[in-house]
Amino acid sequence: MIDFTPDEETRLLVETVRRFVEAELRPLEEEVEASGRLDPAVATALLAKSRDLGLFAMNMPVDLGGGGLDAVQLCLVEEVAGTTKDILIRRAFGNVYEVLLAGDAAQHERWLLPSILGERVYSIAITEPGAGSDAAGIQTRALRDGDGWRLNGHKQFVSDGAFSDFFVVSAVTDPDAGARGISLFLVDKGLAGFTVGRDQPMMGLRGTSHVELFFDDVALDGQCLLGGEGRGLRLVLDTIGRIRLAHIGARAVGMATRLLDMMVTQARERRQFGRPIGDFQMMQALLADSAMEIAQTRLLVLNAARELDLGLEAREKVSMVKVQAAELVGRVADRALQMHGGMGFSKDLPIERIARDCRVMRIFDGTSEIHRTVVARGLLEKGVAILNPFAGGA
Repeated sequence: MIDFTPDEETRLLVETVRRFVEAELRPLEEEVEASGRLDPAVATALLAKSRDLGLFAMNMPVDLGGGGLDAVQLCLVEEVAGTTKDILIRRAFGNVYEVLLAGDAAQHERWLLPSILGERVYSIAITEPGAGSDAAGIQTRALRDGDGWRLNGHKQFVSDGAFSDFFVVSAVTDPDAGARGISLFLVDKGLAGFTVGRDQPMMGLRGTSHVELFFDDVALDGQCLLGGEGRGLRLVLDTIGRIRLAHIGARAVGMATRLLDMMVTQARERRQFGRPIGDFQMMQALLADSAMEIAQTRLLVLNAARELDLGLEAREKVSMVKVQAAELVGRVADRALQMHGGMGFSKDLPIERIARDCRVMRIFDGTSEIHRTVVARGLLEKGVAILNPFAGGA
């Protein structure tokens, strides 16, 4: 029996994050939603407060200046962080992806360490107009040029791209090697031939930019190759797996829990026909179904995180999390909106905003359809052992 009860240090950390979110981040939600941006001065202040509390780059190793959280601890923290807007989470807690750990000492000094300190911000640029879930289908090319490279191509939907000052970019370096011919490059904003395009308008996630990037014969020095030639897709998949687990799985649980809390309050306080609406069985069903699904998803998230911490290959389990968490929060948002009626549909409450924000979870970092395919293929290849790697097959 695995006990997910956090130790005292982790419990205090989670509580500190909870207080920080409630006191510093949630009060900013309406302003960001209305303006579509987070004031740079406010962003700088959030970073300073978070860093002073030791809450910045919590996923990075301690010896590099990060928080050193394991996967389970990170999911517990991200569950609390997920109760507010994406852009506020990014600015307060950092967006330092593990992919940069694949770099050498010089790359750490130039790109990773400043990011852990909050001095630099970066984004991952994988998606292209013709390659979304199919990360191996990219057309962006990097050709050797002496000791360096020449980069040409086009990326889109690059989250936080307007704010970032460098990017981890996937490019084909060997067209004949298939998935093994893709490499990653560290590309600084401002290089000749590198253009940041428009911020593509989105249905939700206001405040978070989603830009296009254009590379026209961009010259890169040899140090810009990350993790070795041909290892790009593997590094991306490993990194995105952890992103799916924490940034989608755990945050979706937190978001759904916030909605359920609002539903419970509404069921107690809203009266119709002389009674609290929580007395009506159909309202009780909305509450019960939401609570059960949140509990199930939370356990799946923590189970997958535990397997990662044990060094197990949890690809199918993470795909299960991606589908279940993304679809769970959509269902709970719909129920919360229904229970709140006209007020739920209005902008006076955060429900309609959350309903818009969470819809993309079923699309980015691999669609629900793609991840269902991953789970099914895992079952066909490995059997039901993917459900419990310690029990073996049926």
